[in-house]
Amino acid sequence: MKQIMMLLAAMLLTACSKNSEVKAATVQEAGKTLVVYYSYTGNCQQIVESLTAQIEADVMRIEPADKTMVSTDRPQKYEANGYAIGTALLNAIKAAPNDAASYPAIDPVSITDLSQYQNIIIVTPLWWSQMAAIMQTYLFNYSAQMTGKHVALIVSSHSSGISGVVADAERLVKNVTWMGDALWINNANHSNRASLIQNWLPTLNFAEEQTTMNKMYITIGEQTQAVTLVDNQATKTLVEKLQQTPVNVTLNSSGGFEIWGALGFSLPTSNEQINAQPGDVILYNGSNICIFYGTNSWSYTRLGKIDGLSESQLRTFLKAGESNISVTLSLSSGTTTINSVRSVATENAIRYEESIISRSADGNDAHGLQSEE
Repeated sequence: MKQIMMLLAAMLLTACSKNSEVKAATVQEAGKTLVVYYSYTGNCQQIVESLTAQIEADVMRIEPADKTMVSTDRPQKYEANGYAIGTALLNAIKAAPNDAASYPAIDPVSITDLSQYQNIIIVTPLWWSQMAAIMQTYLFNYSAQMTGKHVALIVSSHSSGISGVVADAERLVKNVTWMGDALWINNANHSNRASLIQNWLPTLNFAEEQTTMNKMYITIGEQTQAVTLVDNQATKTLVEKLQQTPVNVTLNSSGGFEIWGALGFSLPTSNEQINAQPGDVILYNGSNICIFYGTNSWSYTRLGKIDGLSESQLRTFLKAGESNISVTLSLSSGTTTINSVRSVATENAIRYEESIISRSADGNDAHGLQSEE
């Protein structure tokens, strides 16, 4: 009997180890992840349960402040009276999308500081071809804290397409890196959600774990280049600024070796004599940024270096010799967007192209909210 028990224990340990290996491999070396969701009928909650069985993540549920919509017997449904209640919420947002008063109130959230997370997965239902108004409120309130993060989206619907939800996501969440294509989980494939998620996760570009933010992006015209930042107080303060909003500056060519100009604010200095080289990004006198396409020696504070461009490529990118060059500093590459959905005929073909959203309930279908999301 003892030998049998030892054998069973060994088998259980092996199984657990294999499960851990699968989960670890799914998001290997990934930064900390938060799953944010809203669920009206329960479908999105089931999706989140299947998702978090496969990845390590904190979970936060969004709830409306108006509890008449979520009481046990739901006497006042969003879809009642010809969708009058839900449609009124969506129309209010569409009428004034930049006004916080246009969005329905939600309960205070359990996580108010997103700085500890590098990856955020949004799980939302579709309401009549748009993102559920409750989730729109959360994203409106917290999109600034998502700047520079990697974001993914799963959308639950009955059968409708999700282009409207994609548009809502792109409007609400800016200056982020969308991890990859969205996952669409609808009424026809909801029962297969675990396998859909399993196949979707490896396609995502999760942010790697890091102790400090070490990337910044410079955009000039239609081109964006990454900058690897050094670790000093100046870059930490700059990153804090960029986490709130991108910084737009106007720079001018100078000396045949740089473009430079005022940041509009000061950063902490740690000046030293530096032989600046092509690609170096430098702080001068605490409040000026210099980006080099040539060389110069002076007392500077080093910020970072543009990745992977030759001197001739740098001259082109930086518009060497020109004046009034519009430059944007940000924490987002700005190169990834939410794509349109790629539907697949067979039930086994479970990869759906879209963006970071999955589809959700029918916009003009009476089944819409009732079947969820």
